[in-house]
Amino acid sequence: MKSPSSLRKVRNIADLREMARRRVPRFSFEYVDGGADDELTLAGNRAAFAGLQILPHQLAGLGEIDLSTNVLGRRTELPIAIGPTGYNGMLSRDGDLALARVALGAGIPFTQSTMSSSSIEEVASVLAGGRHWFQLYMLNDVSITERLVQRASDAGCEALVLTTDAIAVGNREGDKHNYSGPGRLAWRAKLDVAMRLPWVLDVVVPKGPPSFGNLREFLPKGQASAIDGARFISAQMDRSISWKSVEWLRSIWPGKLIVKGIMRPEDALTAAECGADAVVVSNHGGRQLDGAPSTMHVLPAIRDRLQGSCEILIDSGFRRGSDVFKALALGAGVALCGRAILFGLGAGGEAGAFKAVEILRCEFERTMILAGYGSVADVDEMALAGDARRFVND
Repeated sequence: MKSPSSLRKVRNIADLREMARRRVPRFSFEYVDGGADDELTLAGNRAAFAGLQILPHQLAGLGEIDLSTNVLGRRTELPIAIGPTGYNGMLSRDGDLALARVALGAGIPFTQSTMSSSSIEEVASVLAGGRHWFQLYMLNDVSITERLVQRASDAGCEALVLTTDAIAVGNREGDKHNYSGPGRLAWRAKLDVAMRLPWVLDVVVPKGPPSFGNLREFLPKGQASAIDGARFISAQMDRSISWKSVEWLRSIWPGKLIVKGIMRPEDALTAAECGADAVVVSNHGGRQLDGAPSTMHVLPAIRDRLQGSCEILIDSGFRRGSDVFKALALGAGVALCGRAILFGLGAGGEAGAFKAVEILRCEFERTMILAGYGSVADVDEMALAGDARRFVND
């Protein structure tokens, strides 16, 4: 994919973030960029990577570098998947379809959110032959949950990703500053929107603001806007979700099952015992419970407890290919990247998202070479300096 001239000078994900900040309205950018409360966990996610050092070994006799790995029994070209993120149409029109095409081209999985702007079926239509994972919330109305599961199955989704850490919406104070009331932009936010003409022409004109594609069939007639959808899903979040819910989901879902939001070793083991094929070690990118540890801090203990009983994926805070390398060294198999890819989408639509994946790929490959590793399968704890296990208790 050819990048627009504005993307050719981009060096890293931070550059894409800055471009996105300038291009999209403040309310849309802060929805993606911000975290909960004092954003301690948001900052801690990045600090954790800085606390780990790579210990390279030389004269490794490297030939061709193999960046591929296996996840859920299938090969993927990189140990990266596009993580589930909601309402991507507010960054770029048909943003979910753009992300699906990028994932297909890169040979990596795309995780579609329940709260995506495009429907399961629309994404499946452009992801034919690719890896389509569907993120699910457990809802109060069991019939709606069952219907979403059935639609995911009918659309050929490979995996269902159950999110467990969003039974209440995190307190994202920075995001709230853009609103005068529920769903009502403050006048300063409206003025900011008016000053982003390219974004307005892309996202708002001529079809109007995007809605939530997966919720259309459940909303009352005439109440299908994004505001209506957000209110609906907020009221539907099931706070009674338990391990019995996971067992029930396992009984009705024929494909691979991934449980996302795991931060404790005992929860990871219980997920495996309930039939999960994989867990995602996740603190929701610092957007939910502030004060939670970074995912990298808890990863080694989860790895040790699972002992290979199910696969380990991880998210939260990934901005560099070297971050992915460090996660592999501590026991993860694949990193789910959300914000990093969305910064690209916000900066330049599909071409920007492609650029983000390519940056991560190049950085990861360079890290592998400089660290002296020719294959993803060879990366282990010895790739890190010092006693990496002690990192858990620092």
